[in-house]
Amino acid sequence: MQPLEGVKVLDFSTLLPGPMCTLLLADAGADVIKIERKDGDEMRSYTPKFGTDSVNFALLNRGKKSIVADLKSPDTIKQIQALIAQADVLVEQFRPGVMDRLGLGYEAVAKINPRLVYCSITGYGQTGPYAHVAAHDMNYQAQTGMVGLSGDANGTPSVPPVLTADLAGGTYPAVMNILLGLRKRDRDGVGCHLDISMADNLFPLMYWGLGNGWAAGQWPRGGDELVTGGSPRYQIYQTSDNKFLSAAPLEEKFWGNFLTAIGATELQNIDNPALVKASIAKIIAQHPVAYWNARFAGLDTCVCEVIGLEQAVQDPHFQARGVFSRRITTASGDAIPALPTSVSAVFLAKHTDQRSPDLGQHTDEILK
Repeated sequence: MQPLEGVKVLDFSTLLPGPMCTLLLADAGADVIKIERKDGDEMRSYTPKFGTDSVNFALLNRGKKSIVADLKSPDTIKQIQALIAQADVLVEQFRPGVMDRLGLGYEAVAKINPRLVYCSITGYGQTGPYAHVAAHDMNYQAQTGMVGLSGDANGTPSVPPVLTADLAGGTYPAVMNILLGLRKRDRDGVGCHLDISMADNLFPLMYWGLGNGWAAGQWPRGGDELVTGGSPRYQIYQTSDNKFLSAAPLEEKFWGNFLTAIGATELQNIDNPALVKASIAKIIAQHPVAYWNARFAGLDTCVCEVIGLEQAVQDPHFQARGVFSRRITTASGDAIPALPTSVSAVFLAKHTDQRSPDLGQHTDEILK
């Protein structure tokens, strides 16, 4: 039996944070019902396509059910309220106040189902001056100081390559708090309203910078700090064939092994990070990446080649662990690897092939 088997989840969310949250819940056995407008989740229209919908939608919504509902129709709202009466979890991602105007806000639905764990995922939370401000992932990262930490030596920040606010700030805190809410309900029989702010939840990811600032007044800057490019022990070095090495020999034992491997033990006691960094860069630039891969093989140096995503998914380590062994299929039988989630393998269903739902595929089954 899966941990969330028998748990019914109503998913009103679209795009990324909410759908990824309910994907994790579905992987753990929850029955997830996706409530969509007539033209469906916007992500269905993205490209490239996998079957009739976008591959983005297929990856994030496999194993769920889909119903089409006009949330402006009083009759439909009554049907949704009947579903809510039977549900354990509700996930929504509208701006604050939208669900209230639809008659589906927490105060209203708690009267229908006081055991409901109601999760609201927004950019800036349900309260505060920014609660209704339109923004996207990069805005949240910029406004919390995260983009600023990506700056190079000249202070120029870079565009974040990962949707950190959506996932680390939205999806994962939502899943964690939903599980905590269910655990609380197991004890006292009462649900709760979870206010998940993607911006708020970025701050724990920068714990070291906050600590440095609060305790010593040393507020970090991009390009200058231990993990932002200021140290030769946490650095990207370019090889002679224009490839790159990720070198992170932070601890003394790794640092000593690293300097020995590159033949530069004389740098061990030089207290000039810029000089040491430049010296190492000059040495690494003398040989191609294959030379360095062989040189560091089997040594504890915390060094590896910087590779692309295509090469990463083919890496023998991840293949051996079965990271991409589960599949997602289309009605015609086409298949690609399913998006791996952080749900442990011991909690996953035994079957490995799943589909994402067609728009409104389960409307009649569920509503009628």
